[in-house]
Amino acid sequence: MGQAIAALAPSSGAVISAGLDLGDDASKHIGECDVVIDFSHSDGTAELFRLCRDASKPAVIGTTGHSATDRTKIEELAKSVPVVLSPNFSVGVNALFWLTRKAAGMLGENFDLEIVEAHHRLKKDAPSGTAKKLAEILCEARGLDYARNVRHGREGMVGERPANEIGVHSVRGGDVVGDHTVTFAAAGERLELTHKAASRETFAAGALRAASWVVGKPAGLYGMEDVLGL
Repeated sequence: MGQAIAALAPSSGAVISAGLDLGDDASKHIGECDVVIDFSHSDGTAELFRLCRDASKPAVIGTTGHSATDRTKIEELAKSVPVVLSPNFSVGVNALFWLTRKAAGMLGENFDLEIVEAHHRLKKDAPSGTAKKLAEILCEARGLDYARNVRHGREGMVGERPANEIGVHSVRGGDVVGDHTVTFAAAGERLELTHKAASRETFAAGALRAASWVVGKPAGLYGMEDVLGL
């Protein structure tokens, strides 16, 4: 993602003041930028958040796999600076978020809900942040609790499918950039909403758009839906 953002930046009017990897000293460069874009690893982001807070720099966070403690740190950062947090910066995926919310409300409780996501073999977290966001949207629409009602895969004699269950399934292999399908299945009919990413450029374009948008905004936690006006 870092390479994709750096490659696309010139055509979007952005200038990369520093390109850093985990372990590099970001404190030497934090003062040179207008906004920080983070696509790294959840284990290494706490120090970056501290630097953004101390230097009053907005942040665009695309890293996924955050723990509850990490999420709390992001929320604390957003009290001091504007933060755009999104599991996926693709415009199409954010349209999928919006459509999933609308479909869940329109179809009602007679439709079973399932999510399938596929990514390349090197992806470290599962489910993907996008799949988790989709499950959170469905939970909100149905009045369900993620911890109690979301089921990650099935094996063995699991019994009949409860009506209040949301299944989430992860596929890993090859160089798949990112596929997500939300299935609404009822007796006699099935609706599927699918987004397939063929290139990381779509994520890079969204991240750069978010970076341009967030500069000058009040402190707070924003999503890509805010950036797109959804």
